Amino acid sequence: MKRRILLVDDELAILLTLKAILEIHGFEVETAASGKEAMSKLKASSYHMVITDMKMEHERAGYDVIRAAKRTDYNPAVAILTAYPLLGGDWKDEGAQSMLVKPMNTDDLLRQIEALLIQHEDIRQQRANGKPFPSRNLKSHAAKKPA
Repeated sequence: MKRRILLVDDELAILLTLKAILEIHGFEVETAASGKEAMSKLKASSYHMVITDMKMEHERAGYDVIRAAKRTDYNPAVAILTAYPLLGGDWKDEGAQSMLVKPMNTDDLLRQIEALLIQHEDIRQQRANGKPFPSRNLKSHAAKKPA
């Protein structure tokens, strides 16, 4: 079974390029060109992951998509894709698990997506077995170096 990704971005070139890259690497990808379209698709289908741009119809449209994804029964992994890395933890507080900064080379993008999907599935399994699982951000966890 292919893993399904909903890719949300209002820049058509980015949307089509990322869709092609992800499909070449075995993902099934649906796209949405706005937060509103993404929220409609989240209700109509299920996805393993949602990757959303932040600035679309308005400055924080990506947060609307994240909240809609978190309200679904199927609980997808969620990442923000942005050219403007956000300072602080607002994006984590809103429910995103990772921040993907564009432009990004293909190998790094695929590595981060795979790591997020694995981490998200581990958390789901732990919760299904009734075990608490500490929530961590992949980027901050990967950036930690031994003392």
